[in-house]
Amino acid sequence: MLDPKPRLSDEEKRLLRIKNRQARKRVEFHRQEWFRYKKFDDSWRKPRGKHSKLRQHWAERPPVVDAGFRGPRLVRGLHPSGFQDILVHNVKELEALDPLRQAARIASSVGAKKREMIEKRASELTIRVLNPGVKE
Repeated sequence: MLDPKPRLSDEEKRLLRIKNRQARKRVEFHRQEWFRYKKFDDSWRKPRGKHSKLRQHWAERPPVVDAGFRGPRLVRGLHPSGFQDILVHNVKELEALDPLRQAARIASSVGAKKREMIEKRASELTIRVLNPGVKE
């Protein structure tokens, strides 16, 4: 079965292309001095120090998360395919999805047997699964 496509207006399609292009160009934001200390993860934290060069946006420092990096409001939060990403834990939750606008993402806590059932039912309902299991 072919993967279903989302039903989007022409404006939404245009904005989604812009969003995906911006996402490819966007830099990775790291925590201040993430490279210096092993105890620091590289996940973003807002710089708050009084003398912080990163907070002051000095040119030789990496970029800081700002509103200017956001995507278009109409398509914000959508999966790059254009579907709204819905987390699914069982087959019953799958029944409530709109196949024209929403796609299922199977939760990581779901086991192989139930995952197979969810994927089978999703193909019957023509609902796209964003993280299908390994195809054998």
